[in-house]
Amino acid sequence: MKLFSKALPSLMVLATTAFIINQNDSSTEQNYIVMADSLAQAKAEVQEIGASIDHNLPIVNGVVASLTESQVAKLKEQGDVRLFADSKVTLAATGWGSRAKASEAVVPLQTGVQNLHDAGIFGSGVTVAVLDTGFKTMNGLRVDAYGNKRVYGTYNAIDKSILLMDEEQNGHGTHVTSIISNSDKDIYNKYYGIAPNVRLLSLKAFDENGAGSYVNVIDAIQWAIQYKDDFNIRVLNMSFSAPAQSLYWDDPVNIAVMKAWQAGIVVVASAGNRGNTSNAIGVPGNVPYVITVGAASDNFTTDSATDDFVASFSSVGPTFEGFAKPEVVAYGGHVVGLMDKNAQIAKKYPEFHDGGQFYAMSGTSQAAAVVSGVAALMISYQPDLTPDQVKCRLLETAQPFMDGDIATETAFAQGAGSVNAEAAVFSTADNCANQNMDIDADINDVAHYLGPVFTESSSEMQILDSSGNLWRDGNLWRDGNLWRDGNLWRDAYIASETDTWSGAQINFTDNLDIAVNPWVDEE
Repeated sequence: MKLFSKALPSLMVLATTAFIINQNDSSTEQNYIVMADSLAQAKAEVQEIGASIDHNLPIVNGVVASLTESQVAKLKEQGDVRLFADSKVTLAATGWGSRAKASEAVVPLQTGVQNLHDAGIFGSGVTVAVLDTGFKTMNGLRVDAYGNKRVYGTYNAIDKSILLMDEEQNGHGTHVTSIISNSDKDIYNKYYGIAPNVRLLSLKAFDENGAGSYVNVIDAIQWAIQYKDDFNIRVLNMSFSAPAQSLYWDDPVNIAVMKAWQAGIVVVASAGNRGNTSNAIGVPGNVPYVITVGAASDNFTTDSATDDFVASFSSVGPTFEGFAKPEVVAYGGHVVGLMDKNAQIAKKYPEFHDGGQFYAMSGTSQAAAVVSGVAALMISYQPDLTPDQVKCRLLETAQPFMDGDIATETAFAQGAGSVNAEAAVFSTADNCANQNMDIDADINDVAHYLGPVFTESSSEMQILDSSGNLWRDGNLWRDGNLWRDGNLWRDAYIASETDTWSGAQINFTDNLDIAVNPWVDEE
């Protein structure tokens, strides 16, 4: 049962590595996603007002149509459709304040991956789809750990084409993909990539300037679900975030993401780079089912985790609906990855490129890529894992940042803690994520859910324990059991009009952190 009227302003997709937003200029016509209870109804409603349909988005029971202001008004008067303006977004990225140094595979070492590599666990048999700006198949991406070609190609959601060649000019997608899968080795004969043997598939929804749209993102997800079995797509990396402007179950990108999870694809999403601001966890990271990842920094001490911390740019939860996000954090500060020196980002900020093939960047984009690689290793080791089981084991084995018995970061900043790849791969934990939730009912608009954190007023936040009772201990972060029992992530509650917060209203701020430069502000 829905509690709030739908918010229908323009929605924006943002690559998390930076935030520069270009709103569509006002004109006589603008692209809209028109959604209804069925695809046939959406088509009929658009045709009835004399508008033309550009293409269908059956995954969200919607169509894309160019509408005039008067046509928009007519559809709104009918009251049985939902309209989402397809706003444009630009990605602009820089590196992190120093030239890239690629002598050692740092992140796999810090994440507990190298022991898995030594045991021959490389991600074999798993395909990771990367929804981004595309990726350039540099040598470490072109071939796997055994020297075999492993790139299926690119589905370009912008022009609806399928390509077998390189398809990227921006640089962001290549960097993210290399963190997941780079099969190049460092001077110590260690792999740079988390899962160097995975198969790769590019879903290109952002152009060479980083510009994308809701329509392109939804179309890419729809394609991935349709061809999931043909390519064995088990993991979908989504290193972008947009400010939430409706409840999670009303957003069309979120609906598509939930359908991907429902189809058996592990979806890993960036938390976003908005720091500890209001409603910082955006779309699609605010989907309660998926794995949302925040960014941690090693504080430039790669051989010790005692001084690690959550980067200040990493978005802090909870979500508006009361879910603790992010679920986990991974290293996302000054991460070195592949990037062609002629990519847009590298040409704009050449000082962060090593002059060869490596580039240093920071962001929750990079952290999400680490977790996508770990998820691929988990599935490679145990192919029958469901998305819920992957999420459960990542949560159960994560290591909170603690000083003795005292947490140094809140659960809303670090989630269950920093990802421990080795422990996650060998974990047998089960039934500790997405409990008391029915994704089929959620997608079909039968039931929606609240997390264990809810807001009675704009200033008061309450915590529920596993029995649905208020958590009354004044110091929530002193006891490590808060992470270990999984209550913040295990249980959900059906949204109903009896909930104490049913009269609340979504309060979106205008602060979209347009000028955020996370690379110079990790502390």
